[in-house]
Amino acid sequence: MSSSMAFSSVFSAPLQTLSRANKLNFTSNSVFPMGSIASSIKTNFGSSKSAFFQHGFSLPSPNLSGFSLKSSSFSTINARAATEKSIYDFSVKDIDRNDVALSKFKGKVLLIVNVASKCGLTTSNYKELSHIYEKYKTQGFEILAFPCNQFGGQEPGSNQEIKQFACTRFKTEFPIFDKVDVNGPNTAPVYQFLKSNAGGFFGDLIKWNFEKFLVDKNGKVVERYPPTTSPFQIEKDIQKLLAA
Repeated sequence: MSSSMAFSSVFSAPLQTLSRANKLNFTSNSVFPMGSIASSIKTNFGSSKSAFFQHGFSLPSPNLSGFSLKSSSFSTINARAATEKSIYDFSVKDIDRNDVALSKFKGKVLLIVNVASKCGLTTSNYKELSHIYEKYKTQGFEILAFPCNQFGGQEPGSNQEIKQFACTRFKTEFPIFDKVDVNGPNTAPVYQFLKSNAGGFFGDLIKWNFEKFLVDKNGKVVERYPPTTSPFQIEKDIQKLLAA
């Protein structure tokens, strides 16, 4: 087999899998089909420790929602984010579009989550996040929720609609912020920082709704969890950081 044919064979299967995932008609009960994509990619490229996963890849299709396809964009993003020392260097807007300096959370353990109201993961995550927040909020723990509509269009509402949904249905007390992009050229600076400090299975890309980042009392990212990780599964890690 020629080298060009071998290269084509290696890359065709995972990219076809990602293309099929993009064509799915995601509904309010949809959950990201991570298993099939991860299985295909790992089969064709080896483990996540291979050179392929360490250096990432670019995708030729322009239609993957939430994915930035230009490697130069990620290089620029990472270069800017790398100059930031901690999460406290950032200011964001809350759900009412008021400016919030994240330095107000200095000395606290933070769990940062990109949320959505119409995802198959919504109910379980909001319920568990609310439970954990209620349990540890007096011990120096905060959850920062950032609505995002980049995955299946599952956060289409206005900020006020998102706020009403979370506070009415789930009695949410933790802070919810302005809707943001977490992938692509308009990625919010705080997510540029988070991703540059904790690469995932697909490299920098946020994979789906409810991906989670755990930040220590010094504002440093210490762990990243995929969307399917239950907040209850993170509780022991939260406890360790609170005790530190």
